[in-house]
Amino acid sequence: MLPPAFFARDAVAVARDLVGVTLLVEGIGGVLVETEAYDRTDPASHSFAGRTARNAAMFGPPGRAYVYRSYGIHWCLNVVCGQEGGGSAVLLRALRPTHGLDVMRERRGLSDERALCSGPGRLTAALAVTIAHDGLPLDRPPFALLPREEDALPIATGPRIGISKAVEAPWRFGLAGSPFLSRRFPEPARA
Repeated sequence: MLPPAFFARDAVAVARDLVGVTLLVEGIGGVLVETEAYDRTDPASHSFAGRTARNAAMFGPPGRAYVYRSYGIHWCLNVVCGQEGGGSAVLLRALRPTHGLDVMRERRGLSDERALCSGPGRLTAALAVTIAHDGLPLDRPPFALLPREEDALPIATGPRIGISKAVEAPWRFGLAGSPFLSRRFPEPARA
């Protein structure tokens, strides 16, 4: 399991370091391949305007889940980080499914592994994450976050997706070249 100190850092560092970590919910899940950072100073963050009933988990202790409904359709799972009361979190955007593939296929009604968890709403549907998980500690059941098996991973960096403010912030991180990403990263400029 990841130690509590892992989460007591700024959102950008945690987002980058979560790529390659294994996320399990009731034993179902896989390797995180895409994340996005959000902090209280960020106008795209739910915490930017202060604490509300919806975002209260973002202001709790680091290492907890922050779950919200996006567009009234999907649940999104975030990892609270930074200092308690800080309002920082990392959105878990995509994972490579490795544990419980049959269960995820049944939940999503899909057979293509690449489409099972390639987006925040798809990820939560495959893992059966709902608002009932909001505020729960990630170091106890039903969650498990297991350290990377490899230290040096090729990490891609780019702008976040699906936001209208602070779009230019390069706070989206992913496993470079992974077929399980929600969306490809922009190609680096060539001279």
